[in-house]
Amino acid sequence: MTAEDSLEQTRGRLLALSPASDSYATQFVDILLHAGYALGASDLHLLPTPAGVDIRLRIDGVMQPLGTFPPGAKADTITRLKVLADLLTYRTDVPQEGRIRDLSATIEMRVSTFPTLHGEKAVIRLFAADARFPYLADLGLPPSQCQQLDRLLNETAGALLITGPAGSGKTTTAYACLRELARRSAGRSIATLEDPIEVAISGIAQSQVNLRAGFDLATGLRSLLRQDPQVILVGEMRDPVTAGIALQASLTGQLVLTTFHAGSAAGALSRLADMGVEPYVLRSGVLAVVCQRLVRKLCHCAIESDSPEARLGLAVTTARLPQSCADCHGTGYLGRTLLAELLSLDLDEVPAAILARADRVAIEQAALRGGMQSRWHWANLAVESGLTSAAEVRRVLGFSDALEPEAG
Repeated sequence: MTAEDSLEQTRGRLLALSPASDSYATQFVDILLHAGYALGASDLHLLPTPAGVDIRLRIDGVMQPLGTFPPGAKADTITRLKVLADLLTYRTDVPQEGRIRDLSATIEMRVSTFPTLHGEKAVIRLFAADARFPYLADLGLPPSQCQQLDRLLNETAGALLITGPAGSGKTTTAYACLRELARRSAGRSIATLEDPIEVAISGIAQSQVNLRAGFDLATGLRSLLRQDPQVILVGEMRDPVTAGIALQASLTGQLVLTTFHAGSAAGALSRLADMGVEPYVLRSGVLAVVCQRLVRKLCHCAIESDSPEARLGLAVTTARLPQSCADCHGTGYLGRTLLAELLSLDLDEVPAAILARADRVAIEQAALRGGMQSRWHWANLAVESGLTSAAEVRRVLGFSDALEPEAG
């Protein structure tokens, strides 16, 4: 069965429903959510248009169209999602977020709605509750990076920043670190502040922000520091206030794990400086920065090629090209793997570059001279070994990175 077959079957089941039926919205959402889980989708997008609700599924990081469907005559599909997520159905003019908790015992979902020209758009993020990547060794990192991260988790103070763009697996890596800490450090007080909690972890005090009650990340973090924590996970540093509090905590005896949106490890340090974090806080508080991306793995049906077109300008001598078969659902790819760079602030020239308020390029060049193996290094290895394709690397990392030649 190919992905097209599976999507086509789902499309057929949805089109077979009667939009005039009282149970249309309930049945439609039930089919859609279960199909998304069965197909391995990470996100479901429902966009209202003049013709109906356009639905797309993100599978292995790539959007797949499902089709355009009637919203429902008596109760529309997005209203049904809002009911399941305990959102205000009468408010269609403001963004809302909620969770679907009781649809299935094996999965949890986060629902986000947003007003658009033709009605509310809804995006559903699917979280696998059984956690396929529970510990560091399960993430697929190279042994050198895994050992370095493992060592960093033994520290008693300092900040470990897990960075990357949206959908790059930052939270999965953060949770793997938390589980490592929980199983090896039963005597340590570990607490989290998240928005939202995505997976419950035994032995850890997890808290979730509540904006309606005035309990935001900054407020919660200030209070959490009075709870005698030894390890803190801040779900995401989104603003200068939260970043400042989290990094100050790393200077006063707590090990802080946090995620942060950035395109590179050096870019994360540069962006924090732009947000007003003082260079001495970055230099003294940050232990290391991990920047990661997810790339699709080639299926076994891929073929070898030594043509320049297959390499797409990467510093590799050979590459494989995706093909199509039933096992990969006709896409040429099967599953994803992690590409990550780890920038340690112990590298010789990096602290001086930070204290000099150097820009991203200068910090990254300093890290490369100090021995950091960049995202391009690991991407080239993945292509050379046949794990992924040059086209997939270019899709994820792009064509215009000024540091690619040196990093590669």
